[in-house]
Amino acid sequence: MRAMVLDQPGSPLRLAELPLPQPGEGNILIEVEACGICRSDLHLVDGELPDPVLPMIPGHEIVGRVKTIGSGVAGFRLGERVGVPWLGWTCGHCGFCAGGRENLCDEARFTGYQIQGGYAEYTVADARYCFALPDDGDPAALAPLLCAGLIGYRALSMADDAHRLGIYGFGAAAHIVAQVLRYQKREFYAFTRSGDAQSQEFARSLGAAWAGAAEDTPPARLDAALIFAPAGALVPAALRHVEKGGRVICAGIHMSDIPSFPYSILWGERVIRSVANLTRRDGDEFLSLAPKVPVRTAVRPFPLEQANAALAALRRGEFQGAAALVMRS
Repeated sequence: MRAMVLDQPGSPLRLAELPLPQPGEGNILIEVEACGICRSDLHLVDGELPDPVLPMIPGHEIVGRVKTIGSGVAGFRLGERVGVPWLGWTCGHCGFCAGGRENLCDEARFTGYQIQGGYAEYTVADARYCFALPDDGDPAALAPLLCAGLIGYRALSMADDAHRLGIYGFGAAAHIVAQVLRYQKREFYAFTRSGDAQSQEFARSLGAAWAGAAEDTPPARLDAALIFAPAGALVPAALRHVEKGGRVICAGIHMSDIPSFPYSILWGERVIRSVANLTRRDGDEFLSLAPKVPVRTAVRPFPLEQANAALAALRRGEFQGAAALVMRS
């Protein structure tokens, strides 16, 4: 099978011809149809995530068809379309797992980071951490739901019943969350890079009450802010616009250092929270909600062998929405 492989962080991915992987007990072999390009993949390639398993096939927004079912697997059938998310395995017995917080498991392993991922024509996944997906529709359009959608949904759940939300960084996750907020009849305000008129217009087209640069002041105080851009300076920026009792939620796996800020902008029972990974419950809830909205993803497709070009375009902020690798056997 063809695969794009990371040998060392900081180096381009290498197109390789690899043996077809075989599913062990509890696993399924998946013929990949599409795999989303996520910022976490960029953090991995750029060496911003610690201790990756190498060589590694990145990719954790995987959509494909069940090709082979390993022993001990129930609930899946050959040819069924499934999705594979970032969380690929947990121990199942620690206090976090037992308490419904498997996303915090110290032994957790992650797809495309410690488990070989979806920048390939085939991949193997633990069946317990796979989701059934609609059999019809464009697989590339479904791929961003597996991380951008799930992490956005978890971040939004931490905002509780906030009515007026700020979204910092209007990329893949934000353009999905925006549709959920509009469906829930909540207001959102979009903050983008300075001068990024295209992203601001994209946000308005999805229902933003206001769109401007990250350093701008919105026309109203925010009940909560969701930060998807990996820039620590956005934390104090958001705090300055959040109402007393409001929350600033950092939704990325990696962020640059947060600069010091005066206590006065945190005072008033404001809260800063981080989002760590996801749970299978998040996946079940969001994937049930998405068709009701309905969520429509904007996706730019790339062939598998252009993964490096896709990551470079993501680094430059060229996408309106998301991007995905599309396999061609």
